Amino acid sequence: MSSKSLSKSQDSLVVKVFVYVICIVLAILSILPFWFMVVNATRTSEMILAHPISLIPSSHLGDNLKVFDDKPTFQPVTGFINSAIISVGATVLSLYFSSLTAYALTAYEWKLRDSFFKFIMAVMMIPAQCTLIGFFKMVYALHMTNNLLTLILPAIAAPATVFFMRQYLQSSLSMEIVQSARIDGAGEFRTFNSIVIPIMKPALATQAIFIYVGTWNELFRPLVILIDASKKTMPIMVSLLNGDIYRVEYGAIYLGLAITILPLIIVYLILSRYIVSGVALGAVK
Repeated sequence: MSSKSLSKSQDSLVVKVFVYVICIVLAILSILPFWFMVVNATRTSEMILAHPISLIPSSHLGDNLKVFDDKPTFQPVTGFINSAIISVGATVLSLYFSSLTAYALTAYEWKLRDSFFKFIMAVMMIPAQCTLIGFFKMVYALHMTNNLLTLILPAIAAPATVFFMRQYLQSSLSMEIVQSARIDGAGEFRTFNSIVIPIMKPALATQAIFIYVGTWNELFRPLVILIDASKKTMPIMVSLLNGDIYRVEYGAIYLGLAITILPLIIVYLILSRYIVSGVALGAVK
C-alpha cells in the first residue's frame, strides 16, 4: 500500500471516530434530561432540594406513588383517556385533511391554486396566541366549552402540515400513477385513499409524531376550555400537583411527568421505523 493511500485511510478513520464521538455526545445530552426525570421520580422533595442533580436512583418511588392518593385531582386513568382521545382524534383529522388539501394543491390545475397556497402560508405565519381570544369567544358562543371535540375539530385546519405534505407530494407523487388509476375507473377519493396515502406513509409518520406530541403536551387551551375534573388531560393534572401552598412534592411531580411522557415514547418507537424507511427510500431514488 502506498503512503498516499495509507494517509487517506488514516484520515477516513479519524473522520469516522470524530463523527462517532459527536453522535455519542449528542445521544448522551438527549438522554440525560429524561434520566434526571426518572431519577428524581424515585427521590423525595428534600433530596431534590438538597441535590437537584443526581444520576443514581433512590428508593422512594413507592412514597411518591402514595402522594397521588392524597391528590384527588390527579386521576391518571382519566387523564390518559382524555389525552388519548384528543391527541389521536386531532392527529387523524389533521393528517387526513391536510394530506387531502396537499393532494388538491399538487394533482389539480385550477385558477386560484397558487393564491390559495399563499393564503395558507400567510395563515401559518400568524402566531397562535393572536387567535386564542377569538377562539374562546366562538367556543363560548357555541356552548362547546368543556367538550373534548372543541380541542379535536380545529386540527382539521393545519397550515404547517399542509405545507409539509405538499412539499413531500411534489417530490414523491407521480402523476402517471394517478392518471392510470383514473383510466381504470377509480374515483378521486379511491385514488387518494388507495394510492396517494400509501405513498405518503413516511411523511404521515413524521407529522403524526409532531402533531401527537404537540397535542398531548398542550396545556393552555385545555386548561381554559375543560372545566370538569372528568374531562381534564394529563398535563393539567400534573400541573395541579404543584398547587399545594404548604408543601410541594417535587418527587411526585417528576413521577407524574414520567408517566405523562410514556405514551409519547411509545408513539415514537412505533412510527420511527416508517421515518427511517422513508429516508432510505428517498436515498435510493
